[in-house]
Amino acid sequence: MSLNWNDYRFFLAVARSGRLSVAGRQLGVDHATVARRIKSLEEALNIVLFDRAPTGYSLTRAGGDLIAFAERIESEALVAEDTFGGQMEKLSGPVRVGVPEGVASHIVVGVAQKLCETYPKLEIQLVAIPQKFSLSKREADFVIAVSKPEKGRVRVQKIADYKLHLYGSQNYLSQQKKIKKVSDLKKVRGVGYISDMIFDDELDYIPLVDSSFNPHLTSTSVHVQLNAVLNGAGVGILHDFMAQPHRSLVKILPKEISFKRTFWYIVHEDYAQLERVRVCSKAIIDGMRSELKTMPK
Repeated sequence: MSLNWNDYRFFLAVARSGRLSVAGRQLGVDHATVARRIKSLEEALNIVLFDRAPTGYSLTRAGGDLIAFAERIESEALVAEDTFGGQMEKLSGPVRVGVPEGVASHIVVGVAQKLCETYPKLEIQLVAIPQKFSLSKREADFVIAVSKPEKGRVRVQKIADYKLHLYGSQNYLSQQKKIKKVSDLKKVRGVGYISDMIFDDELDYIPLVDSSFNPHLTSTSVHVQLNAVLNGAGVGILHDFMAQPHRSLVKILPKEISFKRTFWYIVHEDYAQLERVRVCSKAIIDGMRSELKTMPK
């Protein structure tokens, strides 16, 4: 039986995505090539790795048993490439970072730009979509998250705390009755997240404000929320680091309505030792700490 690392690369790509077309895009080949490589691996091992269906590929029990073995091969291959491929002297290749949209656009993108300028062969991929990332499925090389994972083969490090307050534009607030207490919020329009699409409980601020405060305009995007508040659509909970550059925004009841949250760095144990991941993650962590430290207390 003759096997090589590429056999397992194709297997892992299909196991993680569930679709030949997606795996093919990730590996830079067409779906027919992926299908052939999977069939070849099954024949070499004399087992069925996937149940085929029109909706996609799902692992059989034998396929599930092979995952851990294939991931060990993957980890060793990555370390070998990193150690002997010349990346210690000049970093290259892709680094995919799962990061919240707000901090990605206000802080992390600047760090990523400097990394790309320093290491021209490095490719920084900032995945700034509202979701939780599976490091075990290699959806990202490392993640910046607002909640600490409870389990998994991951390394976790606290980056920094950040604060959020209730904001409104000066123009909008000048047209409303003065807000003197939390219950007065029922008199104004609210801006916030779509409640049933909040992917992390740490982002569910509105119920913590007051039962009388209900958002009328909602979005999964913090930038949509920010622009809505800037445009006078209502008042909303915003990150201080996002609101600070906009002089037209005013904090509302800052003593009564204030939230502190934490950014966490999370990386899979297998990726933590890769040089390009270490360099990129350190730069991003240091950059975030430096910027968030300048925020008013």
